[in-house]
Amino acid sequence: MIIVVDPEKNTKLPFSRGILTRSITSAGVDVGVAYSIAAEIVKELERKKTKIITKEDIRKMTYKKLLDHGLKDAARRYLFWHELRKLKYPMIILLGGATGVGKSTLATELAFRLGIRTILGTDTVREVMRKIISKELLPSIHTSSFLAWKELRNLPKDVDPLIYGFESQVRYVTVGINAVVERSYKEGFNTIIEGIHLVPGYVSLNDRSFMYLITVKNLEALEARFYERARYSLRPAEYYVKNIDNIMRIQEYLIEKAKEHGIPIIENVELEQSVNAIMNNLMEEIPKRLKERGIELSI
Repeated sequence: MIIVVDPEKNTKLPFSRGILTRSITSAGVDVGVAYSIAAEIVKELERKKTKIITKEDIRKMTYKKLLDHGLKDAARRYLFWHELRKLKYPMIILLGGATGVGKSTLATELAFRLGIRTILGTDTVREVMRKIISKELLPSIHTSSFLAWKELRNLPKDVDPLIYGFESQVRYVTVGINAVVERSYKEGFNTIIEGIHLVPGYVSLNDRSFMYLITVKNLEALEARFYERARYSLRPAEYYVKNIDNIMRIQEYLIEKAKEHGIPIIENVELEQSVNAIMNNLMEEIPKRLKERGIELSI
């Protein structure tokens, strides 16, 4: 057994190939390549009959292996995330977007790469609120976001019923979301929140919040996603396809709100590409925000 020592934390833990693989994928390296590099490091340690090694030496070996594999940019990103973890910089990543665009899949992959354990869907917040607040009191939260307008009475004139109903649901659900966000701020948790109710202008953000709007290119792409999702879940594609025009209209509304508030828009064509786009944006934004607090990353 190889023991990894962290002098700063005064800890001794068994070496984990899985944890090392995850740290390498945070640099944007394909998981297969990351696992292969981790395996090479294990073999080298075994060949040298290493029994105890420091975390810093593991980092140096990993950095060199990435360079040996011609992954210069990945090596730089690896150092960045390593330095950020040492700073214990807590992040809240918020992934908004219309129904079916792939938010939960992106959240899961980001959580794996960044080692974030807490993922929350806004649908969960809405479901809790449904159990607490009756339909008679708040009818708009007791249905799908794209059907909320049907539950409202006496709609104002000169409004789009679909968007008005959606905003009504968002206003109520955001109360619960902001409570979760506030607790994450206070406790210093790394958290990923995903869901349609994350609308720019409604959610409370600060210098540790990173919000993104996830979109699809067109109606055909969204329809394909619904049928693909139905293969692995109990959510029937037909229910969503029947309402796909309304869902796309909500996406158009969300895009307008994102542009209004300067939120990055990620068109989700392919998972790896979308994850890397978010990771690259984080690498650009985090140093700026740290610099404003007088902190410089040593990379």
